[in-house]
This record gives sequence, structure tokens and C-alpha cells, in this order.
Amino acid sequence: MRIFRTIMIMICSVALAVAAISAMASEERDLGREILATNDGWASFATGTTGGSLADPSQVYTVTNRQELIAALNNGVYPPPSSSPSNTPKIIYVGGTIDANVDDNNEPLACEDYYRDDYTLEAFLAAYDPAVWGRDEAPSGPLEDARIASRNAQQDRVRIRVGSNTTIVGLDKQVTIRGAWLDIRGSSTANRTNIIIRNITFEDTYDCFPAWDPTDGDLGAWNALYDSISLRNSDHVWIDHNTFLDRETADSTLPDYFGVLYQVHDGLLDITNASDFVTVSWNRFVNHDKVMLIGSSDGASADRGKLRVTLHHNLFENLGQRAARVRFGQVHIYNNYYQIGNASNYVYSWGVGIESAIYAENNFFWVNPSTGITPDQFIERLNGTAIHESGTLLNAPSQSGHQAIDVLAAYNAVNDPDLSGAVGWAPTLFLEIEDTQDVLPAVQSGAGPFNWD
Repeated sequence: MRIFRTIMIMICSVALAVAAISAMASEERDLGREILATNDGWASFATGTTGGSLADPSQVYTVTNRQELIAALNNGVYPPPSSSPSNTPKIIYVGGTIDANVDDNNEPLACEDYYRDDYTLEAFLAAYDPAVWGRDEAPSGPLEDARIASRNAQQDRVRIRVGSNTTIVGLDKQVTIRGAWLDIRGSSTANRTNIIIRNITFEDTYDCFPAWDPTDGDLGAWNALYDSISLRNSDHVWIDHNTFLDRETADSTLPDYFGVLYQVHDGLLDITNASDFVTVSWNRFVNHDKVMLIGSSDGASADRGKLRVTLHHNLFENLGQRAARVRFGQVHIYNNYYQIGNASNYVYSWGVGIESAIYAENNFFWVNPSTGITPDQFIERLNGTAIHESGTLLNAPSQSGHQAIDVLAAYNAVNDPDLSGAVGWAPTLFLEIEDTQDVLPAVQSGAGPFNWD
């Protein structure tokens, strides 16, 4: 009897252990099925943002190259049957590194592989050198046409269209999408909606064929296309725990042509053309010039009442400008960490554009004192009239502790006309807003991709 009792106890113990393991397994995290939390910024408005969390098993994909990614966005079909991606709920798990500048055999393509109609960079530079062409008008003629044809050839490779009801997540913190432009684009009559992109490093989105405009600024400028992610006529989008940066094509590696930087980059994450209800959280934006444009132009009247965006717990590190640059939208910017270590490329952080209503609170700035950058430079007036700013802290190595600063007052002290602090609204959709002194460690340790599997 004693032996029987012992055996039964052992059996029960094993059963309990198995049950515990099963319960733990059932609670394992699945980033693909996660949805945006209630009240987590503007993307939680009304229906919230659920992405492809309800996808049928037949619409769950794991992809490791460009062709597989595009197929997953189009019901498993490659090449896509049309230019419009699938809106069927889908979950796409990304593994490894996906390069967009590859052929259909996943062999790498260099800029020269896109050359069309006798285009070469050397010929273009010779034809449109201001000493030859002048500075009064933009390039035209056969070589400019060839540049556009070459640009279109690259665009056909790097532009990856994303449909509604989609979740795209990286399987671990090393996942990288390189050289791609994720184009989330609806129309004036039908938005793309309900999209989640998480846990991916977006690296080196570059334009081999930037346009030369000799009339842009005092010396002219090279203007590139392609953002790592762009939103046009889209709503309920959650961009979370990603990293955006330039590595092999960093501005510091690029040459000067015609006396100015040969700029092959545009934005990292642009939100334009009446897009709405977007949350951008826990991302890292690193070593780039133009970061985030919210609102496409001063004349885009369709943007009025739209462009409602929340930015929280993001790292903005060694950037030039547009973190963010806002037109029209009600944009809540809270608990972000701005690290400014380079004076040579810094322009501003918050761009106050036409009819914009930025509500910035409890953000942390670190400025290398050798830059000479002062708090009044954090704001740039770009035809706007108001910004709410409160709870900002500044820290530099020469300081002991954190210094509370009034950025708006600092701006108004050295600029005319003044900006108002009354923006006509106050945020209601947000998670707990941390004390500003806690933002630096929270963002340093928590922003960017992570291992979840």
C-alpha cells in the first residue's frame, strides 16, 4: 500500500508539472497576435489598432527575403497580381536580414544595375554641372529622362506596398530590413487601415538617383526619394520597438557634388496625406537628417482635422531635424529622449508648421556642451503659431543633476514673433506619463527591438 501511495504521489507530481509546463507554454508571448493597448495614444482611438491579430492560419507567414515578404503581403502570391496589396488579415514574421536591392534570385543589385537609357552618374554630373548648365532651372533633356527611368527601375525593387489589417514583426532583435521603402498608402476615397509594424531594424533606405535642383537654397540641393516607412491616406497604425538608421550609406560617407552633399536619403518615418490615428512608441531614430514629417505641405487642406499622432518613449539620437516637423495635426509628444551630440548637422527638434498643435510634455534632452546648442534651438517656427511645452529636462556632462527648462520661453526670448503656448486641445489617450527624470533610463534600456520568442 505504501509503495502504491508513493507511486500515486509521483504520478500526481508529474501531472502537475506537465500541467504547469503546458500553462506556461500557453502563455508564451506571440508578438504577431498582440494588439495596441487601450489608451496607448491616438492609434487606440475608437476601434483601436489590432493589425492582423485575427489572421487565419493560412495567412500567417515567416519570411526571410524580399520575394517572400512581398508574397506574404499579397496572399502568398509572387509576383503580385496587382499594385494593390491584400487587405486580408495577415501576420508576417520576419527572420534574418531582408535586402530590398536584390533581383528575384536574391542576388544583390548595385546602383549601376539600375542604369537605364545610357545613364551614368559621371555623364549626369558633366551635363548638369552649374558651370555648364547654370543655376536658373532644373535639369531637363535626355540625361534627366534617363535618370528618371533609372530611378523608376530602383523604385520597382525597393517599394513594398502594405495593405490593411497587417501585422509585421521581427522574430528577434537582430532582424533587419535593408534598403526598403514600406509604402502604406490608401487613396482619397479609401484609407489603408489597421497596421502594426514592430521589432525590426530599418537600415539604409537610399535613393541611387536623387534629383538635382540648382534653385533649392543658395547652392542648390540633391533631393532623394524613399522613406523607410511612409503613411499616406492611412489610419490606425502602430509603429513600435523598431530602429531606424543609416549605416553603410550614412551621410558622413557620402561625397559632395556641385558643392553640396550628394544626399541619397529622405525621411525615416513620414506621416502625410490626411493620415490619422497613429502611435509611434519605443523606437530608436539614429544618425539621420530628416526624421519624421507629419503633414505634406502648407496647402494640403485635406489634412485639417487629421494627422493625430502620438510619439512616446522614442530615442532621437544625433539627428538633424524633424523630430517631428508638424503641419495641421494634433501631435502628443511625451516621454521621449533627445540626444544631441553633433552640432554640424543639428537644425531643430520640434518643427511648428502651419496650423500645427504640438503638445509636448515630460521630454528629456541631453546636449553635448561642446556643440553650443541651446534650448531655444529645439524649436523651429515653420509658419505655425503655437506649441504647448512643459516638464522638459536638460542634462549635460558639465551639469550636476537635471535642469528644468522652459523651451518655449527660451525660444520666444530670442525670436520674433513669439509662439503661443495655447494649442486648443489636451491629450486624453495616453498610458502613464513618467516623471521626466525617469525617461532617460527607461528609453535607453527599453527602446528598439528585443528578443521575445
